Amino acid sequence: MRTHVVDHPLVTHKLTTLRDESTDSPTFRHLTDELVALLAYEATREVRVVPVEITTPVAPTTGVRLASPKPLVVPILRAGLGMLDGFMRLVPTAEVGFLGMVRNEETLEASTYANRLPDDLAGRQCYVLDPMLATGGTLAAAIRFLVDRGADHITAICLLTAPEGTQRLEEELADIDVPVTVVTAAMDERLNEKGYIVPGLGDAGDRLYGIAH
Repeated sequence: MRTHVVDHPLVTHKLTTLRDESTDSPTFRHLTDELVALLAYEATREVRVVPVEITTPVAPTTGVRLASPKPLVVPILRAGLGMLDGFMRLVPTAEVGFLGMVRNEETLEASTYANRLPDDLAGRQCYVLDPMLATGGTLAAAIRFLVDRGADHITAICLLTAPEGTQRLEEELADIDVPVTVVTAAMDERLNEKGYIVPGLGDAGDRLYGIAH
C-alpha cells in the first residue's frame, strides 16, 4: 500500500479553512468540492488510457482517451457524497457506485448496510471517496469489499488521515494482491480516545450537512 500526501500550497490553504470550527456548512461543502478536485488530479495519475487518432485543425495526431471499462467512483455514505461532485468535475465520464458503511462508536468496527455496485468488478479501477481515514476500519472493509468483487486497482481519496488508520489499513490489506494507494491532503498527529483525528476537522458528515447524530 502506498500513501501519497499532496504537498501543495492550495491544498493546505483550503484544508486550513476546512479545519476552522467557524467555517459554516455551505463554505465547507464548497471548499471540500475544490479540495477533492485537486486531490483527484493527483489520484488519477495512473488512470488507464488508450491511444486515439484525431485530426486537429492543423494536422492528424495521436492522443489518449480513458480506457474501457471506465473508472468506477465509490463514495462511502454518507460523508463521501460530499466529495463526489469534485471528483466528477474532473472525470465526468466515470461511473458511480455507492457503498454504505457505518462505524460502531463503541467497537470502532465497520459494517456494510447498503451497496449499489456492479456484482462483477473484474478489471475495474476504483476510486473510493472517504473524507477521514481515522481508525481505518471503514476504508479497509470497503476496499476488501471491492477486491472481493474483482477490482484490480484501488485508489482512496481522503481529506485527512491518521497514522493509526494508515497502519491498520496496511495490516488488514497485507494479504490483498491488488495495488492500493491512499491520496490525502494531510497526515495528522494521532487519534483521540473517541477515534477522532487530531487536530482534524471534526465530523466531516456533520460539517458537510449540518446535522449532528
